[in-house]
Amino acid sequence: MVDHEIWSDEQATTTVTVDGHDLEVAYHEDGPSAGGAGDESPVVFLHGIPTWSFLWRDIVPAVAEERRTIAPDMVGYGNSAMHDGFDRSIRAQEVMLEGLLEDLGIDRVVLVAHDIGGGVALRFAAHNPDAVEQLVLSNAVCYDSWPVEFVSELGLPSTADLEREELEARLESAFVDGAYGEADPEFVAGMKAPWLTDEGRVSLVRDAVATNTNHTTEIDYGAIEAETLLLWGEDDVMQPYDYAERLAEDIDDAALAPLSDAYHWVPEDRADDYGDRLIDFLK
Repeated sequence: MVDHEIWSDEQATTTVTVDGHDLEVAYHEDGPSAGGAGDESPVVFLHGIPTWSFLWRDIVPAVAEERRTIAPDMVGYGNSAMHDGFDRSIRAQEVMLEGLLEDLGIDRVVLVAHDIGGGVALRFAAHNPDAVEQLVLSNAVCYDSWPVEFVSELGLPSTADLEREELEARLESAFVDGAYGEADPEFVAGMKAPWLTDEGRVSLVRDAVATNTNHTTEIDYGAIEAETLLLWGEDDVMQPYDYAERLAEDIDDAALAPLSDAYHWVPEDRADDYGDRLIDFLK
């Protein structure tokens, strides 16, 4: 199992243009066709807030045994650009994703997405139905399910002035108390790490305030043509299972796949079962 420092060392970077801003994007790539073309569509993993691509640390290796995998840090997150002065909304992250795929020469993908990454994936799949072969959504923001109070409070300007210890305590609570059972210390440390610099703290505030509900209420969910799996932690209070059931009604060829004993961080809470269900779906 890799820690967050090894994961970071394994990342590559490229530059994409979002709303006229040239922004560095860090991404983790693995699999038999990493760096080149393959017969099967690459599997692209999208994280949420306040996480980064390290969220997928236990899922990517199993998938990468047979498939090319790409797990970017969204702009404003992880090891991607964090400086001030650009939009971090899911609308902007969709533009980032388009630019990254174009840069890598990829025209068709499988999207696996969690939290606001799910909102990005939903937008991309609705706007580019021919480009998404399969779609896996886990406790994803959709409709008017977001933002949640914890994230809205992070978006207050005063958060940028918090002492490091207080911010770290807030994040610690989110990942320790938010775990189903005992939290893995390496997961908690990895999730906190990007936000504990001065630049990271300000970036987190900008990320949080960019959670715009309008960007998911405007989606035409019926335009999504990808075979869809709703791999959802049943016990989540932030993105409740009711929203998975609503997505299943609005997206043709969508299957519900509830995972019990899992809160919001379902790829972490139920990593083995999550990976098995995902690989079965990909096959």
